Amino acid sequence: MYDVLIRNALVLDGSDRPGTHGDVGVRDGRIVAVGALDGGAVQVIDAAGRALAPGFIDVHTHDDIEVIRQPAMTSKLSQGVTTVVVGNCGISASPVRIRGEVPDPMNLLGDAGDFRYPDFASYRRAVENARPAVNVAALVGHTALRQNHMDRLDRAATADEIGAMRAQLRESLQQGALGLSSGLAYGSAFHAPSAEVAELARELPAGGLYATHLRDEFAGILDAMEEAFGAARAPRAAVRVSHVKCAGIGNWGRSREVLRHLDDAAHTQDVACDCYPYAASASTLDLRQVTDAYDILITWSEPEPVQGGRLLADIAADWGVPLLDAATRLQPAGAVYHCMDEADVRRFLLHPLTMIGSDGLPRDPRPHPRLWGTFPRVLGHYARDEELFPLHTAVHKMTGLPASRFALGARGFIRPGGCADLVLFDPARVRDMASFHDPVRAAEGIDAVWVNGELAYDGSEVIARPGRFIAPNN
Repeated sequence: MYDVLIRNALVLDGSDRPGTHGDVGVRDGRIVAVGALDGGAVQVIDAAGRALAPGFIDVHTHDDIEVIRQPAMTSKLSQGVTTVVVGNCGISASPVRIRGEVPDPMNLLGDAGDFRYPDFASYRRAVENARPAVNVAALVGHTALRQNHMDRLDRAATADEIGAMRAQLRESLQQGALGLSSGLAYGSAFHAPSAEVAELARELPAGGLYATHLRDEFAGILDAMEEAFGAARAPRAAVRVSHVKCAGIGNWGRSREVLRHLDDAAHTQDVACDCYPYAASASTLDLRQVTDAYDILITWSEPEPVQGGRLLADIAADWGVPLLDAATRLQPAGAVYHCMDEADVRRFLLHPLTMIGSDGLPRDPRPHPRLWGTFPRVLGHYARDEELFPLHTAVHKMTGLPASRFALGARGFIRPGGCADLVLFDPARVRDMASFHDPVRAAEGIDAVWVNGELAYDGSEVIARPGRFIAPNN
């Protein structure tokens, strides 16, 4: 007797092998049988040939506070995402004590009142009490640690400050953090020398995770990658390059060179990367990235809220000022940068070390469509329509590969003993509906999502919140 029996499915088990038709039985939150199954169940689902995959794992999110503030997590569950990794790009909700204004880019997560977690254990308890619909695993941000222990962020940390940051990171790891993240491209961390990050990384256990938004995703990307690899060598930590890209027109076409560098490092280190399936990035409005070489869409502006949804060039023309002056007047603000070449995006997506991560910004009033559309876009646009890779490879990049590379225990695969995070979808219909001008739209073709064995999404709405906090290998 099963709790859930899913019959007649194309089972894509997360291992990058072609799917096989069969049944999957679930009991007590675990997958207990796969194949041609007999017996009854409390809930029997006829998949009618649709695809059944492990729940998708979003390895790059900024959902730290969102999983508490909006625990239904509709933007993720409606894509088939059952697990999110938070705390990326050096910014995390914990351990944090805010003094005064929230530093950029930590303001992407929330206002000062949202940062209520002075230690990692208190954040973990808050997630568990919120009972989100998705599972949550968390990194600790380098920038978060810096702002806890430094009077200002436009300088290197002292030895004593580094020692305090190391102690707080050590405590967080003991309390269930996955590892350390950094965002060295941002002004709040840019002045941290390589040695500062390397000293923090020494707290990571062998195989522990160091995820990094590189110091430079433009012309200096190879040096930035080498800096990341160097930080992880002494502790033998694993490096995860966040949202890998070749940003800026002068950098277009360098994806082959970047991937060769990644492959070379993989001979001696555990390295991998994540990528989102769009040729545009999004973050806070950075004056250093203001250019007329490509479109910059303003998503929000604190002093000029009516300008949200307009191109920076149009705003500057209306005001009769240069782009940089307009950008300065708009700050603090958010922006989408159409800064990448589609051929590079495809090459990164195709590479066997690349996982899928949305990098969505849930607090943005006009979010990049990746927040709602990343995973169905990979399945529908890139796998089915463009035939960039087979469907089973697309699923592997969202399931088995990230589960293995982020130490997520018994998730990411459909096999006996595994956690019953499952998504039922129609390969012929699945597609992203979110666009840059209409970004808050659920995908089509995601028919059901189970989290820890419980039906959480029925194809139209979230009906349960069975997510859990996940410590490493838990």
